[in-house]
Amino acid sequence: MAASNSAVSASATPDYHNALILDEVGKPMHVEQRPTPKPGPGSVLIRILASSIRANSRRVYQEPSSGHPLPTPFVPGFAAIGRVAEIGPDATRLQGGQLVFFDPYIIGRDSSDAKYISGLLEWVDEESRRLSRGEWKDSTFAEFANLPLENCFPLDEARLMRPSQDGGLGYTLDDLTHLFSMLIPFGGLADIDLKAGETAIIAPATGRYGSAAVHLALALGARVIAIGRNRTILQQLATIHPQRLSTVPITGDVDADTQGLRAATGPGGADVFWDMSPPGAGTSTHFTSSLNVLKNRGRISLMGSVLSGISFDYMQILVKGLTIKGTWMCTKEQTRRLISMAETGLLPLDSHSMGPVRKFKLEDWAAAFNTGAERTEPGEVVITP
Repeated sequence: MAASNSAVSASATPDYHNALILDEVGKPMHVEQRPTPKPGPGSVLIRILASSIRANSRRVYQEPSSGHPLPTPFVPGFAAIGRVAEIGPDATRLQGGQLVFFDPYIIGRDSSDAKYISGLLEWVDEESRRLSRGEWKDSTFAEFANLPLENCFPLDEARLMRPSQDGGLGYTLDDLTHLFSMLIPFGGLADIDLKAGETAIIAPATGRYGSAAVHLALALGARVIAIGRNRTILQQLATIHPQRLSTVPITGDVDADTQGLRAATGPGGADVFWDMSPPGAGTSTHFTSSLNVLKNRGRISLMGSVLSGISFDYMQILVKGLTIKGTWMCTKEQTRRLISMAETGLLPLDSHSMGPVRKFKLEDWAAAFNTGAERTEPGEVVITP
């Protein structure tokens, strides 16, 4: 797909566009026509091609007690891929029609303490509220979105989407949407500096983000131990890379699971334990069994949403000299690195091994959010305006 064949010029930008609106958490959304915004300094207008739905999107938008404050009324959204429709006066690299990846983690330009996960979560401090309720309030569940310039990363469309015989990787837009699930786990793996030749335990590996972390760790050159309770998904993952990927089911028996992990890692143990457990996993035994097989000086990445209940062995952390790192989203440099891994071919974006891409229009928002919540296995759920 050549950029010149599908570029959106400034003159083609419509005066109005369709957007999905959430007036209040718990109330039904609706699609309405809105004036198309004009980009100013520091912003860019993007024509949205695909926007990510998370597994928790339905809960965030329907349950006031979800723990995700939102700047309603607004346009929800998250990570997206789109084309540049118009650029602000200070853009130096982006051009009309260019394919871009939108990283939804918006940080204040004059204060890194001000944060907003576009379309999904605003912080409660006053600085962050000014960020989330001002210029960047509306997100990507719309035909067009006005977004921060620094959060829109150019994609090498020729390299990614041209056929292999023409020097490209032959990806489709559906293939590129797998970057959505990879964006978050890559931040944790990068923060603990997972290296080629190391052994990493990925837990739980059977969901959308966990399976993405498996692919990322393999692309980084690691040996991977994928663990989880869904044996069917584990069996599917085992076929990805038999030489560097092993799977161990979580049984709930700490001793048995520890033995299973030791058999998989070998006598040397694991260098890294990456975890993205859901809220209800606080009493899961896999934390203990995974720490049991970590090497001295091992590293732990925590990226989940566990609210309480986890118990780490204090003396084990002390004696082994373990490092525990909590990570929230990606830095800008990590996002650039993730995209570069895909563009060079180091990180394959293969829908056959990464799962299906389920697509919905704006007006089918209810079915889209239900699918995102109910189909948490590997793959993507996206809105394509």
